[in-house]
Amino acid sequence: MAENKPTVIVRRVKKGGHAAHHGGSWKVAYADFVTAMMAFFLVLWLMASTSKPERAAISEYFRNPSPLAGQSPTPAPGMAGPGGASTSMIKLGGATDVSRGNSNDPFQNQKEAVPQPVDQQQRDKQQLEALMKELQEAISRSQALEPFKDQLLLDLTPEGLRIQIVDKQNRPMFDLGSATLKPYTQQILHELSEYLNHVPNRISLTGHTDITAYSAARGYGNWELSADRANAARRALVDGGMEDSKITRVVGLSSSVLFDKTDPQNPINRRISIVVMTKAAEEAALAGAGPQVGLSAAVADPDVQAAQGEAATPAVAP
Repeated sequence: MAENKPTVIVRRVKKGGHAAHHGGSWKVAYADFVTAMMAFFLVLWLMASTSKPERAAISEYFRNPSPLAGQSPTPAPGMAGPGGASTSMIKLGGATDVSRGNSNDPFQNQKEAVPQPVDQQQRDKQQLEALMKELQEAISRSQALEPFKDQLLLDLTPEGLRIQIVDKQNRPMFDLGSATLKPYTQQILHELSEYLNHVPNRISLTGHTDITAYSAARGYGNWELSADRANAARRALVDGGMEDSKITRVVGLSSSVLFDKTDPQNPINRRISIVVMTKAAEEAALAGAGPQVGLSAAVADPDVQAAQGEAATPAVAP
């Protein structure tokens, strides 16, 4: 009986579920493909938006990524020699630059962008040229200065910017034989004082007369008159708002430096000269002068320079 009993065979069939269609290794492959495409487009963007030195710096970074000095004993060669591209770092906002070197201290060789000092003479020249241009524009548009533009003479000298206020036949700057300023002369000086305060340079003032002999009180002549007129101009500038400390010297030269040497009695020889001094001229004026600036500073004033070798001595205003 037992031998005729049939054998039962159970077949188990494993069927895949619905979720199997949405999983598998293809997702990993697709993710790798997307990542590669992102990297590819990033490379294209970098090549299009960076210069050749910047691309070299990026390339050098990935070859030698150490940001600190002394950590890379054999830097990879670049465009500029060993570690060459590292000298052309790309500046990123908020990043701190640390230079590479042989020091173990990463901050010892830190490079700071310190601007190189501009040559003092060149800086003075630029400032005075700018002031001269500003004054020329102010004279042309100012109702107070425009009528006197032919009596305001501007020129650049080795000592600085010289502003000369000269007399005309029918329009003197002072009362005849007097150090009293005409009202319009005061207004001119008040206008100039505003612009002279715009620059840090110090100034000198020089008074001049023509050759006509001045006869008044005994012992008072053209030397004293020219010095008093220069000092009157100084007071007007200060009244107009210019700092008194900007004035280095006030000098009277009488008729020793004529503007028109062919006609010593020409009214243009009666003038006030204001020199906005360069740094070198200022130092020359103050060198050894002590509390009272005197003739030892002659090199600081082109008018005083012109008077060198004359028989008379310039008078310094009180």
